[in-house]
Amino acid sequence: MTDTIRGGGISISLRKKGVKDLATRTDRLSSMLLKSGVITEEQLQKAYARQKETGSSLGKVLLEMGYLKESQLAELIAREIGHDYVDLLEYKVNIQATSTIEESMARRYTCIPIDFEDGKLVVAMADPTNIYALDDIRLTTGYEVKPVVSSRDDIMSAIQRYYHLESDVVEEALEAKGDDEENITGLKEVVDDAPIVRFTNLLVTEAINRGASDIHIDPRNDHVLIRYRIDGVCQEIRKSPKNIHSGIVSRIKIMSDLNIAERRVPQDGHFGMVYRDKPIDFRVAVLPTVYGEKVVMRILDKSSILLRLEDLGFLPEPLEKFTQAFRKPHGALLVTGPTGSGKSTTLYATLNVLNTEEKNITTVEDPVEYRLSGINQVQVNPKAGLTFATALRNILRTSPDILMVGEIRDKETAKIAIEAALTGHLVLSTLHTNDAPSALPRLIEMGVEPFLVSSAINCVMAQRLVRKLCPNCKVPYEPDIDLLKEIGFPLGDEEELIIYKPSETGCSRCSNTGYKGRVGLYEVMPMSEAIQRLTVQEASATAIMEQAKKEGLFTMKDDGLTKVKMGLTSIEEVFRVVAI
Repeated sequence: MTDTIRGGGISISLRKKGVKDLATRTDRLSSMLLKSGVITEEQLQKAYARQKETGSSLGKVLLEMGYLKESQLAELIAREIGHDYVDLLEYKVNIQATSTIEESMARRYTCIPIDFEDGKLVVAMADPTNIYALDDIRLTTGYEVKPVVSSRDDIMSAIQRYYHLESDVVEEALEAKGDDEENITGLKEVVDDAPIVRFTNLLVTEAINRGASDIHIDPRNDHVLIRYRIDGVCQEIRKSPKNIHSGIVSRIKIMSDLNIAERRVPQDGHFGMVYRDKPIDFRVAVLPTVYGEKVVMRILDKSSILLRLEDLGFLPEPLEKFTQAFRKPHGALLVTGPTGSGKSTTLYATLNVLNTEEKNITTVEDPVEYRLSGINQVQVNPKAGLTFATALRNILRTSPDILMVGEIRDKETAKIAIEAALTGHLVLSTLHTNDAPSALPRLIEMGVEPFLVSSAINCVMAQRLVRKLCPNCKVPYEPDIDLLKEIGFPLGDEEELIIYKPSETGCSRCSNTGYKGRVGLYEVMPMSEAIQRLTVQEASATAIMEQAKKEGLFTMKDDGLTKVKMGLTSIEEVFRVVAI
């Protein structure tokens, strides 16, 4: 039997077996109230009389007459349907939980996440039997949901409180600043105040929950623009009042152990936190601009992870070539691409394959982004004199089998890495070039002798990251075949080709962007004899590219268009990161 109880904004379906059928929903509610002792028979009769006059629901009448509090009604209903009741006025809400869903969803379903329990997301709801809401929250957050009951008014107040911290921050900032905006004491008072701390924590935890790699706090003429870089693309999250800018920046500076009084020169720092039992590191950069200090926080998950090359998006042929290269006992393997193209992730996945008890593996990095069990990882510290070059010299004295150099930045590091590759070590490293062939001339420009580059390098791989189409809302369409031929699309023998593009509106699973997650595009160039000769001759990158294509080089463009054909990404996304 299914009854629905309504009252005071609460509407919950009750499903119970073996319960005597009641004549009306009103009788059901009155029986519950009398049985629990919340109201008396006399009060109930007066409420019945008022109900006949107004035509309102019994629950609403009881609330209006003051016989019943909404929290009492919610608690009673929660007990009746077998759910826990939570008083949000007393409950210490976990702000990390509130950031798992957006305000629009919280208001749509009259709910708010309040905590984590045994790996589940605890969500306070006015109607915990709303299966559509439960499914949507589960799909959006990736968590199994444990619903608890709270009153509608308490939930709406909590939404206002936790999703609208800015008004509190602005008020406190104005009070603390007074007439002198440069007053550092005033700023420290703002920074130590709960609203600014809560607001800054909300920015951080919301960014982690959304899978962001960076948080950008950009001061503008009349507001502060807050953006997250998600799947490689900056997305505007909110425009906040300019008043709160100094407080946020000062709070971040204190967290990062930076000089709160210095606003004229750039500053760099870092801080760490533990989030859901995982250590997270934040690399902070502060840059003075004409409108104030811009802050960028890079988010690094430092927990031990197990990355697999197969999960990064390699197609079979490039993966086989790449695997053959790093399986060699010595030589250098370079991964190239711009910042944020996934180079370090690829090298970590490679080290996971190579990591055995028989191998002595050492890395030198800046920073150490992931902790890998069984590998010696060295953090660069230029202030203490520990640079890539000095670290490499000392590491070579420890008899390593495999070396991973986070980045070849200068002539000295390049020479030591190449010499290590020539003396029996397998060296993995990264370089900033646009494609694989350009890495060879780049090393020569750094001052490494061409014959050493030719002899030491086993393979060069260039890569980029493109956003994957959201599998829930991607849209199929029939493309213009002439256009596909023009861009070199691998048509094959298909009579009717269907490819996909992002939905214009997106969906809740992809935050209305049409894309969710990223996949790599790879260009693997093994060192053939012909390419070695060109390297010794100091040939241009263009000449090396032409030779590599003759030998069957599968470029990043080819790799991207193949993944478009597979339905993983879109043509527009490929050409966003790869030159036509």
